[in-house]
Amino acid sequence: MSITAWMLVGLWAGVLLWAVAVYNRLVQLRNRITNAFGQIDVQLKRRHDLVPNLVEVARGYLQHEASTLQAVIAARGQAQGAAQAARAAPTSPAAVGALAVAEQTLGASLGRLMVVAEAYPDLKADATLQSLSEALTSTENRLGFARQAFNDQALEFNNAALQFPALLVARLLGFAPAPMLQATQNEQERTAPQVQF
Repeated sequence: MSITAWMLVGLWAGVLLWAVAVYNRLVQLRNRITNAFGQIDVQLKRRHDLVPNLVEVARGYLQHEASTLQAVIAARGQAQGAAQAARAAPTSPAAVGALAVAEQTLGASLGRLMVVAEAYPDLKADATLQSLSEALTSTENRLGFARQAFNDQALEFNNAALQFPALLVARLLGFAPAPMLQATQNEQERTAPQVQF
């Protein structure tokens, strides 16, 4: 074999080794996203497990607020379904987007439940409700941190997959950009509420 042939073989071997290294890095980053979603999933399960207990405590005090309680239970069911779909595909923009919408709906219905509970002094003073409310608040804080970790991992993956020349390997092997979790879905939600006295 001539020197030119050896140089071409060496060049191809170098390109192949580089492509394997890029592929391995992208797999590692995608697995980190899956792990980060796993942390979110743990907190979502905790949140979903707290909701029925919260509703059950409130049910005794809020017989004529049944629609509020039903809305919370329905939102929980939708959120659990969306979480299951996202658990199966944590790098799917559609699954993560549906989860964000379902969790936002659950959060809004829980907020309405807490506002209704404020109107009932006996319920507001109930020790079980206070304990559940504190656990829910703690879970919400943990969810916020887990979402931030997920977004950090998705950003690192997207940066690695979208930079040239790694972009060539990513596109060739089907690495799509990972979705980011957003707190709001539209401009209306981003607008701060106005308080007037």
